[in-house]
Amino acid sequence: MNDPREHVNEEPRNDLIDTGVGFLGMFGFMLLLAVAATVIQLLMH
Repeated sequence: MNDPREHVNEEPRNDLIDTGVGFLGMFGFMLLLAVAATVIQLLMH
């Protein structure tokens, strides 16, 4: 019987780095959208 506390199927990843990369990626995407929306809004006037 396997002990469920062994976590043998868990992938060796750094959760902090994964979270940071995800946050920065989403932040960059949203920043790009905001800049594009601002430029479009300024060009419409």
